[in-house]
Amino acid sequence: MNRTPRSLGFLLFGALVAGCTDPADAPDDGLVSEFGRYEGYSEPIYDSWVNTSRYVEMRDGIRLAVDVTFPAVGGEAAPGPFPVVWTHSRYHRNPGELVRFFAPEGAEVPEVNSQVDANGGLQLLARHGYVVAAVQVRGGGASFGTYQGLFSEAETDDAREMIEWFATQPWSDGNVGMYGGSYLGMTQYMAASEMHPALKAIFPNVAGLDMYDQLHPGGIYRKDMIDHWGSLTRNLDINWAAPPVDEDADGSLLQAAIAEHEDNWDVAVEYAAGRFRDHDIPTLTWTEHGVSGVLDKVKEAGVPAYHWNGWYDIFVLDAVLLWANYEGPQKLGIGAWSHAGMPDSLLMAESAELTAVEQLRWFDHWLKGIDNGIMDEPPIHYAVMNDPGDWTWASANSWPLPEAEETVWYLAGGPSGSVESVNDGALSPDAPAGDDAADGYTVDLTTTTGVTTRWDNAVGGAPLMIYPDLTHNDARSLTYTTPPLDADLNVTGHPLVTLWLSSSTNDADVIVLLQEVDDAGVSHYISEAVLRASHRELAEAPWDNLGLPFQRSFAEDVQPLPDGAPGELVMDLLPTANVFNAGHRIRVTIMGADADNIELPSVTPTIQIHRAAAYPSRIVLPVVR
Repeated sequence: MNRTPRSLGFLLFGALVAGCTDPADAPDDGLVSEFGRYEGYSEPIYDSWVNTSRYVEMRDGIRLAVDVTFPAVGGEAAPGPFPVVWTHSRYHRNPGELVRFFAPEGAEVPEVNSQVDANGGLQLLARHGYVVAAVQVRGGGASFGTYQGLFSEAETDDAREMIEWFATQPWSDGNVGMYGGSYLGMTQYMAASEMHPALKAIFPNVAGLDMYDQLHPGGIYRKDMIDHWGSLTRNLDINWAAPPVDEDADGSLLQAAIAEHEDNWDVAVEYAAGRFRDHDIPTLTWTEHGVSGVLDKVKEAGVPAYHWNGWYDIFVLDAVLLWANYEGPQKLGIGAWSHAGMPDSLLMAESAELTAVEQLRWFDHWLKGIDNGIMDEPPIHYAVMNDPGDWTWASANSWPLPEAEETVWYLAGGPSGSVESVNDGALSPDAPAGDDAADGYTVDLTTTTGVTTRWDNAVGGAPLMIYPDLTHNDARSLTYTTPPLDADLNVTGHPLVTLWLSSSTNDADVIVLLQEVDDAGVSHYISEAVLRASHRELAEAPWDNLGLPFQRSFAEDVQPLPDGAPGELVMDLLPTANVFNAGHRIRVTIMGADADNIELPSVTPTIQIHRAAAYPSRIVLPVVR
């Protein structure tokens, strides 16, 4: 593995933007192209950009609001032709409007007129000779029509038409790419499934694969997250007016579009009803609401894709699964960051800066045909987290890392002496030998990972993902903790948990947290898994699932826990790359509720976590030596 200190990325990006670098660091020809660093292959010959907006009519007469930003010199738009990069957005075309709505009362809000004005990476593209565009999906913002659900067939058909429109404009050279994150990342895969020949590359950021696994993971409904997102998008569609397009001088077209949004598909109502992956609801078919439903077509299209994500994003597992299943040229980058955040935070500043460089390198190669060597490098770059606020970068040729060794820690009796929890159990490298050992726990419905989690961060509920010290939460849960580590332990990959569990109600929601406890006793969140015990049956995934456990969660798969005997729950935690430092401890915390993040169970069970020889509950960590 090749490691790069995080601080180096900031220095190199600063040199890139300034148009200079230390001559001692550059080759004689002045050409530099490597992860996070790019000089000499293309030049920022445009000093500004010009924003325009208009409506574009679709096949059925629905008009979509479109922003088009042109490279400019001295404030005058250049004629081109240029390659075009665009985003198919569920949100407002002008992110400055969102800043205005969320800004504290009395705060000064900077003038932001387009995606490009708000995004340094897009400014970099414009200065290097790209037209940058943003299209609002039908039923959203200033676009006409009715929203028909996430990634509907009509929405994806619109993407195909917009690619054709961009490719055939007089200012376009016919080469089209796509950018954007979250919903805007997933619309890139959806557009790729249309196999339009003009779509030459995509750069999907923090994008998901399967919506059921995201919203009902293991049969547990992420009610708080979807309620927040549903409220946000409803406000964007109806109450928080999008900017009108240039031709709509009096705003009458905008008001007419908003009136059509009144009957938009209700996210919270529809997704709350879809309890099983095969739930028969006329307005919701899970396989038609996400990238997984068109995965075969995406693979067939083979559009070059740079998957971009963060270890604390809600879609980080999806990123590596998309990598594993993709067919076509691809790269994968995973940073230490979360889904979103304030740009002045260290993590999100690095995210923005690296995204800018890698996006430009990617599009230069695939849209302009510049041989900058990006496909000659290791295909995977990822951050290894050492301590809060400290990380390094590593590269790899495959995922999971072939050098990672499975290291087993068994749930054992305590006390560990590290926390005053319900049981204060231990994690031991030795398999249990006893015949009858278990820890009882009456589920505490107040346990929570807080209101600034990765799930809150992803839907605008927390500008920064900052988990609190979870020691207070651990005290109301079952915990299993190692002694202080003798040496650093690099855990990179997918932790796996096997629990043998019985319940007074023959069912239970199980939330497993992986944490690092520092030498001051502070318990730091690293990763988690969730599973409803009755959804524990394993099945073959409809995609390459990297050998990870897959719960199909069809209605017919639901099985209560047996009377008087434990059932086996196997689950994978969200992947990570974290160094547990010498002197710190590894902790596994088991809860029966996460009050601020998932729907609470209707009954409160008493559960038993079994850890006898016949029922060896355990966690398997992928350790890189």
